[in-house]
Amino acid sequence: MKTPTKKITLALSAAALALVGGTAIAAQQNDRRGADANGDKIITLAEHNAHADTMFARLDADGNGVINTEDRAARKEARFARLDADGNGEVTKAEMDAAASERRAKRADRADARFARLDTDNSGGISAAEMDAAREMRSERRGKRGDRMEARGKRGGDKMARGNRGKRGKQGMAMLRQADTNGDKAISRAEFDAAMTARFQKMDTDNSGSISQEERQAARAERKAARQAR
Repeated sequence: MKTPTKKITLALSAAALALVGGTAIAAQQNDRRGADANGDKIITLAEHNAHADTMFARLDADGNGVINTEDRAARKEARFARLDADGNGEVTKAEMDAAASERRAKRADRADARFARLDTDNSGGISAAEMDAAREMRSERRGKRGDRMEARGKRGGDKMARGNRGKRGKQGMAMLRQADTNGDKAISRAEFDAAMTARFQKMDTDNSGSISQEERQAARAERKAARQAR
């Protein structure tokens, strides 16, 4: 029988794997919104490498050049410290309420910004024409035009995607195990870079040194087919 201490250690190891897998591999997946720095729907090798640097720095919380369970613990401590405003080692209800209020304020700011973008004539209201213009702009950014049913379908797809996060987490852990070539439950910078480079090269099917939107879509379809096969 495992002792409580061992159970805790094993749980931390599994959670750290899930975190690193889900987050680091997110940088390698086909969306790559952060990697496409200039928003041209093409990810160059330079953009990919810059994004990889950012991802590793964020995951390597203690800055020791390795992503492991200690980094997860450091992130947890940092989150607690942000809640524990007076630094007394405890989070009071008032501090929790303050944090919740701050999150609500940020959401409200984002909502205000969205409204302002829609209200192009600054009339204080959004007309049908402004709604149509916003839909048109979104369709152009997606590279295709669609009607309301298509938009509803996308929202439904987004909900399904949220429901599949657990599956992606498992896939991330599998990828992480592949990246952890020496099996020490930690990812060195060399291992991280090797995994990221391999992922980039796999997606860059025409060996052009960049990943096009079509290549990203093909990679997405390939992963979906692999999930269905399993």
